[in-house]
Amino acid sequence: MRRLLFLIRKELQELRRNPRMFPLIFLAPVLQLFILGYAASTDVRNVPITIVDGDRSQASRELIGRFEGSPYFSVSRVTSDEGDVLRDIETRRAWMALSIPPEYGESVAAGRPVTLQVVADGTDSNSAGLGLTYATTLIADKASELALARRPRGRPAAGAIEARIRVWFNPQLLSRHFMVPGVLALLLMVITSVLGSMAVVREKELGTLEQLNVTPLRRWELIAGKLLPYGLIGTLDVFLVVGVAALWFEVPLRGSFPLLLGLSMVYLLCTLGLGLLVSTLARNQQQAMMTAVFFFMMPMIYLSGFVFPIENMPAAIQPLTYLVPLRYYLVIVRGIFLKGVGLEAFWPDALLMLAWGAAVLALATARSRKTLA
Repeated sequence: MRRLLFLIRKELQELRRNPRMFPLIFLAPVLQLFILGYAASTDVRNVPITIVDGDRSQASRELIGRFEGSPYFSVSRVTSDEGDVLRDIETRRAWMALSIPPEYGESVAAGRPVTLQVVADGTDSNSAGLGLTYATTLIADKASELALARRPRGRPAAGAIEARIRVWFNPQLLSRHFMVPGVLALLLMVITSVLGSMAVVREKELGTLEQLNVTPLRRWELIAGKLLPYGLIGTLDVFLVVGVAALWFEVPLRGSFPLLLGLSMVYLLCTLGLGLLVSTLARNQQQAMMTAVFFFMMPMIYLSGFVFPIENMPAAIQPLTYLVPLRYYLVIVRGIFLKGVGLEAFWPDALLMLAWGAAVLALATARSRKTLA
């Protein structure tokens, strides 16, 4: 027992001599709990919806008011142009669309049946399925109210209001079509960030950084030499994962693979820059790995929309998601895979991701020194 107590005391003293470990041990779990507690929600609320009002009548405005007053929907805009539906869904301005036909008000007043078209973006199968359920329930409730309102007056029974449903990009609502492209983004982040975080700190531990200090290598040459091998590994992973996704899981690659590869290079700039930044903050490989995982990668997974829709997060949390490069790459990779869209649909995400990568790489480069300090 004395030997055991001595060993326990020795380990605690080792931890005390390394004060940087205490934030990782105590602060990281609390931070993870707060982020997960607020951001993790499988509920679907505030689904952005575009409404095409081809009738512009009092009856159509009443129907639109139901969607505006519902906690499950957020009306992104009301338009009369059917072409806005495709543009809004491709750019993620809307997840769903409701089309109200001309003469909707006259048909409702006369008790004739009328058909409303409901379109959903199937790339997120869970959100699409729940959104369609909410929409059809609202429409059915409206039809029931009209029927009840007509009976006491001795008028003919109201015609049915039918919701004709269409699901774009993922008609079968297969969840793997949503998850597999996201896994590509996740794997690239995990592999390159962790490997990149070891780049400089490994030299510190082995004592070989002093040898590099006396070489004629410039700082940018040292950084490039450290990161380019991991960038090559990430590029090979892109080919590997895309091949498995398309050939084994049969996820359709409807867009341009060269565009996907090029924007993946921009994303690798972000993840490798993040890894390098972590390596300048840590003193050993253990610290580097724990810092990369607990303070960067896990919060990014929660806040990126990889699992939990950003629109469902509290308003105070949503601005933090703009600091997450994974958010932008998920929009890009899912758009190219499932929607077949080009740069015109997500150029703001690509530009913000490039700016994020350049900023974090510049910060990491400024912090890096060819010294042991």
